Amino acid sequence: MALITLMTDFGLKDGFVGVMKGVILSLAPQVQIVDLSHLITPQNIREAAIVLHRAVPYFPEGAIHVVVVDPGVGTARRPLAARLGSQYFVGPDNGEFTLVLERAERANWAVEMVCLDQPQYWLAEISHVFHGRDIFSPVAAHLANGVPLRQLGTPIADPVRLDFPQPERTAAGWRGKVTVIDHFGNLAVNIRPEHLEGQSGVVISVCGTEIRGLVRTFGDKRPGELAALFGSSGDLVIAEVNGNAAQRLNAQIGDAVEIEIR
Repeated sequence: MALITLMTDFGLKDGFVGVMKGVILSLAPQVQIVDLSHLITPQNIREAAIVLHRAVPYFPEGAIHVVVVDPGVGTARRPLAARLGSQYFVGPDNGEFTLVLERAERANWAVEMVCLDQPQYWLAEISHVFHGRDIFSPVAAHLANGVPLRQLGTPIADPVRLDFPQPERTAAGWRGKVTVIDHFGNLAVNIRPEHLEGQSGVVISVCGTEIRGLVRTFGDKRPGELAALFGSSGDLVIAEVNGNAAQRLNAQIGDAVEIEIR
């Protein structure tokens, strides 16, 4: 059975996600649809790219991922479909597939991308503001029905790429940045275990607050305490146990995080 995932910034109130599912099921009633998230921060393409990058490894070969965080809908930005390794991706060409594409290139996976310029695979009427319904959902359904990627559009080799910040080495350790703030108010930082080389004697400074040492899990600190640990996706996480670190620290995406190795 074909599998299509959906990720948007549409929320759940207005029925947009349900309409996309209706389009897909009208064309490919056999598919299984999985909701990755519909609560991406509005217009936050970088957040969508990170969430997608974290999720893709846990899906089977042939999965089709539809991502519609599309502030440029109706403009000259291209509609895109791609095969990266053994999975497929459909959405606007605005950089939301950057991290998955970079992973594919590092691993020497097959990469094939097309600009979706074959309207026979779209809905008959196209809105200027809802390409998730009119272009991306029907294209995903046609992929699920076995239409080859190359029939859906013209090959391209220059997708839009976002520049994601990399941690910087400092005299004392590392300087990273907050990249994601999750539902719990936890701060994800672009520091990974390999940067600290197994060091646990670290001091982490963020938003004027110091956290000493790393813990293994949230329960290693008492409720209300700040904790630093490596999360399920391998990123450094700063959390308030049973609380909201983002609110407590007044933290924002892009805030600097200094790591001193002692």
